[in-house]
Formats: sequence, C-alpha cells, structure tokens
Amino acid sequence: MTFEIVNPESLGQPRGWSNGMLAPAGGRMLFIAGQVASDAAGHVSGGFVEQFAGALRNVVTVVAQAGGGVQDIGRLTIFVRDIEAYLSSRKELGAAYRAIMGTHYPAMTLVEVSRLVDPAAMVEIEGTAVLAPRRD
Repeated sequence: MTFEIVNPESLGQPRGWSNGMLAPAGGRMLFIAGQVASDAAGHVSGGFVEQFAGALRNVVTVVAQAGGGVQDIGRLTIFVRDIEAYLSSRKELGAAYRAIMGTHYPAMTLVEVSRLVDPAAMVEIEGTAVLAPRRD
C-alpha cells in the first residue's frame, strides 16, 4: 500500500517520523502486538540498540508473515524503560532503524515506561500496517 504522508507545515518538518499516514481505501489493517527483542525461544538479550533493532525486526517479521513489507507500516509506538538511553543512542538507533526500515518513516510515538512484562526487555515496539487487499 502507498500511504499519503501528512506533515502540516505549521508543525514544522519532522525528523525520523511522519505526523500522519493516510492509508488508501480497501486495505487490510494489521495490528502488531508489542514486540521485544526475543528469539524463537523467548530469550531477550543485548544492549539498548541491539534490543531496539531486534524488536523492530520482529515487528517487520509479523508484517512479512501477513504478506507485507516495511512500506506497509503506518504507525509505530516505541516503549522504552530509559528515555536517556534512547536519547544518548540516537545516532546508533538511527543507523539500526535505517538498516531495517530504509527511509520509510511512519507516524511514531515514543513513550518511557517504568517496566515491561519481560524484565530483561528495555524496548518494546507495537505497530499498525495496512496491507493490499487479498487476491484470492
């Protein structure tokens, strides 16, 4: 699906996200549960940047399983346990993000939380994607 990016000039130029993503009619909505950087056995490991990348890869894996790609992701919500770790790692996080998502920047929200369900997790990412209609 091709989103129409909505960035009102009055809000200034966003860097690394879009203010809005308008999906074309007729798409299938995919709601992606919060993903952490867990492997197939459910183990979470790595530092902040590695966990961010792992969680984002898991989001993309869910989208791919449904038949979509990164360009179909319209919204991401990123939950972090330590906002300072996020802020101090922005350059590395940007590189990790671009390695996975390229230059596709959906609408995004970043939220600091006191804890996540998995005590080893530092980052959790959820999202929404809009996929092309099935051609059965």
